[in-house]
Amino acid sequence: MKNHKEILVTAFALFSLFFGAGNLIFPPLLGFQSGNMWWLVALGFCLSAVLIPILGILAHAKLQGTIFDFGKKVSPTFSLIYSVIIYVICVALPSPRTASVTHEIAVLPFFDTPYILTSIIYFILVFIFVMNRSKILDLLGKFLTPTIILILIAIIAITLGTIDFNFGTTVFESPFTHGIQEGYQTFDAIAAIVVGGVIIVSINLKNKHATYEDKKVLIRKAGWLAGLSLFLIYLGLILTGALFYDDFDATISRTALLSGISLKTLGNTANLLVSILVSLACFTTAVGVVAGTSDFAKYLFKGSDKAYLITAILGCLFGILMGQFNVNMIINIAIPALMFIYPITIILILLNVVPDKFGSVLVFRTVVITTIIFSVPDFLNSIGSPLASEGGILEWIPLQKYSVGWVLPAVLSFIVVNVIPSTKKKEVHNPK
Repeated sequence: MKNHKEILVTAFALFSLFFGAGNLIFPPLLGFQSGNMWWLVALGFCLSAVLIPILGILAHAKLQGTIFDFGKKVSPTFSLIYSVIIYVICVALPSPRTASVTHEIAVLPFFDTPYILTSIIYFILVFIFVMNRSKILDLLGKFLTPTIILILIAIIAITLGTIDFNFGTTVFESPFTHGIQEGYQTFDAIAAIVVGGVIIVSINLKNKHATYEDKKVLIRKAGWLAGLSLFLIYLGLILTGALFYDDFDATISRTALLSGISLKTLGNTANLLVSILVSLACFTTAVGVVAGTSDFAKYLFKGSDKAYLITAILGCLFGILMGQFNVNMIINIAIPALMFIYPITIILILLNVVPDKFGSVLVFRTVVITTIIFSVPDFLNSIGSPLASEGGILEWIPLQKYSVGWVLPAVLSFIVVNVIPSTKKKEVHNPK
């Protein structure tokens, strides 16, 4: 179980789960707009798009269960509601976004057709694959991920070797927190708790006689290795985007910038290859999301194939409905949902990672409720509510103007709930 080959295979599987096509389009534009502050933006981005997701995998290593286990200490009802919300978000936002990315990268440069046509054809194919599961997707995944990684390494290496290290000025008022919020859009923290269980199941099937501790060590080592790989790729892409600050129009879209950089570094043929590979990677992601959500519905309804079918149909209809919008619009629609659900997800991951003595039922309930309450102002701010804007009545919340107003209250509630029992014990043992 602890041999290097097993660790590498598991790390590669984890990397593949996280590094979808959506992850490709965010770092380059983030670097492009960050200028000389690219490194600070990169730190924020990697905090929410690498460290937190990997901690989610470590939590899975500890729990060795499913998404339900992350919130069960709060209450079974909360865990069920949270799980349903997560799956609805996955079907309604990141899945349709893959169709939109495919249209902008692989269709629009060659055919002047509408988004809706691509979306309809795309999700009809997704439905066919979801209803007829095949090893083709596994083979595509094993081929796609290493190929895309090699292409990205080539783009980064050519950029670093041929372009002078000159940077523009950042457009961000707060580069670090903007990087954190952009990392939300990768959905990787959500992916960690949704599909991290897949790794657990795979390890259990391959190593039926392995002990809990053996599996925990394997997942932990593979998780950190996958995290390091993600960090280096993201760092390279953000730096690459920053170095191309003067080569493209300031209003360029995420997908256009990725295509433009690959064209400048690799040429026409390789750019076409990038378009095809990204499209296939998008497709496998959409199939995985719809199939996973359908599996969840089937589980809720005690193995009902009808529930699986209906969920697959609804998932693809959601995809067609949302996939007709451009990538930027879907990203903007996603922001309010992410500003509310992501803090809760991060807190659940962190609480499941800390030692059990610091993660009692009372701690879970107090910290999660506090996080939910203080996520509301960030949510209101994301939809332009005057209550949370500058001069609004909620402006007094620390860090609220950076859209991370939940952080300090969550930390304080965690400390207070853990300190109070210790204080009471001391009073009992040392009465005056």
